[in-house]
Amino acid sequence: MQEVAEVFDAGAAEAFGLKEGECVVTIHCGSRGLGHQIGTEFLREMAVAAATYGITLPDRELACAPIKSEVGQRYLGAMRSAINCALANRQIIGHLARQVFRRIFGEPDLPLLFDVSHNTCKVEPHAVGSVARHLYVHRKGATRAFGPDHPNLPEALRRWGQPVFIGGSMGTESYVLVGTRESEELAFSSACHGAGRQMSRSEALRTWSGREVLDRLKARGILVRSPSLRGVAEEAPGAYKDVRAVVDAAENAGLARKVARLAPLICIKG
Repeated sequence: MQEVAEVFDAGAAEAFGLKEGECVVTIHCGSRGLGHQIGTEFLREMAVAAATYGITLPDRELACAPIKSEVGQRYLGAMRSAINCALANRQIIGHLARQVFRRIFGEPDLPLLFDVSHNTCKVEPHAVGSVARHLYVHRKGATRAFGPDHPNLPEALRRWGQPVFIGGSMGTESYVLVGTRESEELAFSSACHGAGRQMSRSEALRTWSGREVLDRLKARGILVRSPSLRGVAEEAPGAYKDVRAVVDAAENAGLARKVARLAPLICIKG
C-alpha cells in the first residue's frame, strides 16, 4: 500500500484516478518460478541452436533463434504460458485485496489503473525508419510505454498514453509515469520497470539482517509483513539504485513522463 505523495501532471493524474493524499495498492507478481525455468531451459537450448542458424553470440546470455523456427515457436508458446500465469496471479491477488478492503473499510471495488507484464515478448506495430512493421519486441527489465493516441491503447487512456510504473524498494518511493510519443522512436515504446538492483541478493544477505531492515523501516513508519527474514534482507532498500535518479533519467531521455510519486506505507511479501 502506498500514498500518493506528490502529483506532477494534474491532468494525467486525474485521468488515472490518482489524488494526493489517497492510497493505492500496487501488486508486483509474475510467474516467478515458471518464467525462470522457461528462461533457463531455452537459454541452454538456444545457445546450442544459434550456430545452426548462423548466429554468432557475443554473449551466451543473448542466446536466440529465428522466431519462426521450431525452437522459436516452442519458446514463444512457453513464454506466453508464463505471461498467462502472471496475469492470473495478479488477478487473484487483486481480487483478494478488494475483499479485504471491503471487509475492513466497506469500500467499493478498487478500480484498476493498469495491469501490464514485463520480461515478455509481444508482437507490436512499430516504425523502422519510415516503414511500418510488426515486430516481436522482447522487453527484459522493461515495460511497454505507448504514447498518446496509440491505437493499441483503450479509449480511456488514449489521450494521455499508457501508464508506466517504476517501482522502488520496500523503503523507497515508486512512480507512476505515462508513455511518450518520443519513446516510440527511441526505444520501441519502452521504459524501465523498476529502480534496478545495485547489489546482488547474496551480497545484500551479507550486508544486512532481515530484522535490521524491518526495524529501520518501522522507525520510518513503513510496516513490512513477510514470512521470511531472508527475503526481507535480500530486498533491503540499500540493495537498489536511487529510484529518483532512475526516474529522472527515464524522463530526461524522453521514454516516459512523471505523473505521480508514491510513498510506501505497508509492504506485504509473499
